[in-house]
Amino acid sequence: MRILHTSDWHLGRQLHRVPLIDEQHRFLRFLVDTVRERHVDAVTVAGDVFDRAIPPLDAIDLFNEVLEELADLRVPLVMISGNHDSPRRLGVNARLIERAGIHLRTAVGDCARPAVLHDDHGPVAFYGLPYLEPGLFQAHLAADKPSHQAVLGAAMDQVRADLATRPGTRSVVLAHAFVTGAEPSDSERDITAGGVPSVSASVFDGIDYVALGHLHRCQKITERIRYSGSPLAYSFSEADHPKATWLIDLDAQARLTAQPIPCPIPRTLARLTGTLDALRTEPEHTEHERSWLHITLTDPDRPHMAMERLKERFPHTLKLSFTAGHHTSDESYGTRVNGRSDHDITLGFVEHVTNVPATAPEGDLLSEGLESVRVQAAVREAR
Repeated sequence: MRILHTSDWHLGRQLHRVPLIDEQHRFLRFLVDTVRERHVDAVTVAGDVFDRAIPPLDAIDLFNEVLEELADLRVPLVMISGNHDSPRRLGVNARLIERAGIHLRTAVGDCARPAVLHDDHGPVAFYGLPYLEPGLFQAHLAADKPSHQAVLGAAMDQVRADLATRPGTRSVVLAHAFVTGAEPSDSERDITAGGVPSVSASVFDGIDYVALGHLHRCQKITERIRYSGSPLAYSFSEADHPKATWLIDLDAQARLTAQPIPCPIPRTLARLTGTLDALRTEPEHTEHERSWLHITLTDPDRPHMAMERLKERFPHTLKLSFTAGHHTSDESYGTRVNGRSDHDITLGFVEHVTNVPATAPEGDLLSEGLESVRVQAAVREAR
C-alpha cells in the first residue's frame, strides 16, 4: 500500500501577520497532484489541520475543497485532530463523511476503531490517536498518571489489543505527540502540561508504520516512525528546514520503503544581519530581495525609520531586531517572547515585577497553575 504522510497543515495561519492562505492552497494543489501522479492509495494527516479551534472561513473552504477532490479521486483520507484543532468541530459529521472515504478520528473513544483499507495484499488497519491532553484523558484511558507517556501508552495498549484480533493485518498509527529524540522548532505550541512533554518511541512498538504530527521539521525517528513536518515554514527557525511529505510503501510482508517528496516553496525565508547601509547596498543580498526576512541591525545607534528604509530594497521584511543593548519599546512583546514556553514567560514576568528570580517552589506552583488552566480550557472545549 502506498501512503502519503502529511501533517500540520495549520490552515488559516499567518506568518508575522501575513496571511498564508494562498500558499496553503498551492500546497494542497500539490498534494492532490501528487496523489494522482504517484498513484497514492491513502493520505494521512497527523493533526493540526487548522491553526486554531475556530478557523476562518477561507480556511474551512480550502479544507472542504481538498476533501472533495480526494473523494472524487476515490483516495481514502485518514485524519486526526491535533492540539491546535477543536476535536468536536473537526469531527462534526465524521460518521457520515466516512462513507466518502474520509476517516476522521477526533475522539478518544475511537483510538482503537481503525479505518481498515485494502490493497492487493490484504487489509491495512489505520488507527488514529488524536492529541490526548494528559489531565483530561487519564481517567478515560485508565492511565496510571496524567503524563503524556502514560496516556499515550494506554491508548496504544488499546490499539495493540484490537490489532491482535486481526491476524495478518498490517498496521499504521497516526499520532500527534512529541517523541523523544525529535527536533522541534519555534512554531509549535507548547504541550508541557502533564510534566515531561515527550514520549518514548517504544510506546509504538509492534506497529508497521507510525505517521507523526506536531513537530514541524520533516524527520525520521526510526525507519518506521517519522514526522512529515509542516508543509510550509511557520517561523524563521524553520528557514533552513527542507519541507516535504513522506511517500511510504508497505509491501505484503509490511516491509517499508520511504521517500521524501519536497513541497513547493512559495517564498524563501531568510535571516540577514548587518548595518542598515550595508544591507541596503551590498550586492550579495540580491537573492533575498523577494524573500520573507528577519533582519537584525548591528548599527551602534538605532537608525531612523529603519523598517521603512529596509523595505525599499526588501519589501517582504517581516521582522526587525537589533543587537543586544538596542531593544526599544517599539519591539513587540510577541517578538521578545517568541520561542519561549508559557512557563518561561511567567517566570520572566515574576522576575520583572519583583526584581527577584522565582524560587524553585514558586516555579513549581506556576507550572501547576498553567497545567490547571490548560486542562480547564480543554474540558470547556470538549463540552
